[in-house]
Amino acid sequence: MKAIVFDHHGGPEVLRYTDMPEPFVRATDVLVRVRACALNHLDLWVRRGIPGMQIPLPHIPGSDIAGEIAAVGAATTRVKVGDKVILAPGISCGQCAQCLAGADNFCRQYKMIGEMVDGGCAEFISSPEVNAIPKPERLSFEEAAAVPLVFLTAWHMLIARAKIRPGETVLILGAGSGVGTAAIQIAKLVGARVIATAGSEEKLAHATKLGADVVIDHATKDIAAEVKRLTNRRGVEIVFEHVGRATWEKSLASLAPGGRLVICGATTGYDAKIDLRFLFSKQYSILGSKMGSKADLYAALEAMNQGKLNPVIDKVMPLEKCAAAHARLESREQFGKIVLTVAA
Repeated sequence: MKAIVFDHHGGPEVLRYTDMPEPFVRATDVLVRVRACALNHLDLWVRRGIPGMQIPLPHIPGSDIAGEIAAVGAATTRVKVGDKVILAPGISCGQCAQCLAGADNFCRQYKMIGEMVDGGCAEFISSPEVNAIPKPERLSFEEAAAVPLVFLTAWHMLIARAKIRPGETVLILGAGSGVGTAAIQIAKLVGARVIATAGSEEKLAHATKLGADVVIDHATKDIAAEVKRLTNRRGVEIVFEHVGRATWEKSLASLAPGGRLVICGATTGYDAKIDLRFLFSKQYSILGSKMGSKADLYAALEAMNQGKLNPVIDKVMPLEKCAAAHARLESREQFGKIVLTVAA
């Protein structure tokens, strides 16, 4: 099969479009013919190398996958050849207390497709049957591939962790990112007021079209000062943070007393500081969030099926142009998801 592979870490130039063996299918697995695979910042980190993690090499990246079932293992019971599916991007043991409680993203064996196991930048991928979820009928393969990781992450952050409520105000950083576009829609679905930030007029216009009530150009404006101005000095109930060091202090300064900051990543660096006096005197809550449960994804997909949420695609490119797609994502040019298509 054709696949995108790298055998050492580095820039986009390490990605090769080449032949690889078709993946082995265990009894409880399914073989998926990949039709589309979307990029995430995780793909950039895996390609560059993650400190403290030994990524198996050679490696096929790609966590967001939509396709068709091409073969099923002998012990599978639910899916059949020809089914159109998306893949839940997190793999867990399915047997521990956390998994059995429906909190599979807390499983100690939790790992990401495309991170510690080969991903979907290939013609075929083998996946546990439990990860194969029916593709929303209203979505194309390209649209479906733009859904799983970012909508799962944003849903878990806002609904499960921050417990967003109607009428609250949410500051969403990096509105042009995949997770930012998902967060705007989920917050509006709940009935919250959204303040979104982006670094260009074009991205701010896109964010407004998605439903943001107010937008801030973080390239020219002080985020915290603008938030205080827009909220009559009070601040926001929730900050949706995934940028990291570059925005951390401004994110904390944007919180109202008793506010919640929920964070899922640190694309600009993880070395952040906090003045503990403000943490306890303002009674802030800082909530870490990693991916989400399969139940979270099903909930988001139900809203997607009803047309209440929609994937946002920046650009569709063929699989063999993966290096160029990585370069575009790395330059932060995109608004929404970059999707790679795999020829039938």
